Amino acid sequence: MNEELNQNFLLEESFFIDSSDQSQGRILLLLINRPDKLNALNENVTRELKNAAKRVMKDDSIRVVIFGGASPSIPSEGKKSKPNSFVAGADISEFKNKKSEEIFDIFSDNCWEAIWNIEKPTIAMIDGFALGGGCELAMSCDIRIASDRSVFGQPEINLGLIPGGGGTQRLTHLVGYGKSLELILSGKFINSDEAYSFGLINHVCKPDELKQKTLELATLIGSKSRHTLDIAKKAVRIALNTPIDEGISKELKLFSDLFDTEDKEIGVNAFLEKKKPKWKGR
Repeated sequence: MNEELNQNFLLEESFFIDSSDQSQGRILLLLINRPDKLNALNENVTRELKNAAKRVMKDDSIRVVIFGGASPSIPSEGKKSKPNSFVAGADISEFKNKKSEEIFDIFSDNCWEAIWNIEKPTIAMIDGFALGGGCELAMSCDIRIASDRSVFGQPEINLGLIPGGGGTQRLTHLVGYGKSLELILSGKFINSDEAYSFGLINHVCKPDELKQKTLELATLIGSKSRHTLDIAKKAVRIALNTPIDEGISKELKLFSDLFDTEDKEIGVNAFLEKKKPKWKGR
């Protein structure tokens, strides 16, 4: 661990939604930075992810958050390059000799829930391995875009474990009971095309197109009213935990309340006048 003492485990980059009007906010790109360890989640990374989630919630200028993995370093002569990885899983070395009470406490305050609880739109930008805790991290985001060389799986069964970062729950919501159990019980890996075919990821593209396509979608989403985005995400999340009749009733209340907002008037007037809306975020 000594070689990581002074390492920055999260790299940040910002992109303005509208370069001509920076008041419209920005997209924050966060890259997990342990490429020599395939960006595996250790205590340092998870701590920085939790701290970043808190900062994102407090910063009104951030409209959309993208999570990705740092690219591998250029190898020295004669050495083989590491493969690309979003997050190859948890750092298994930290599991050794751990007992239930200690693990329960660690996982009760985890990075997956911190990201899941971000109220702003989140996108996982996946290039390479998204395994175990990495697949769970991708599923903690709202939307997933992957390169065609990406690999997905929940291989915890091979360690005598099950997913512990929300994998059994979020995977089932995304892909259904049967496919979720198949992946969790077998521990097998799947490629991007298969992941796309049953809804684990939203889009597949070439590796050299991944960042641009992710930013294009993030910019489109971020160009909408900040307040309305929050309400839309809240409304969709209701569907995960609520019977449909109750969910529709709650949707109607959220929809109706938006008619008392300034952004509704701005949006309606801009549409009727064929102008670009200038949102106030309220």
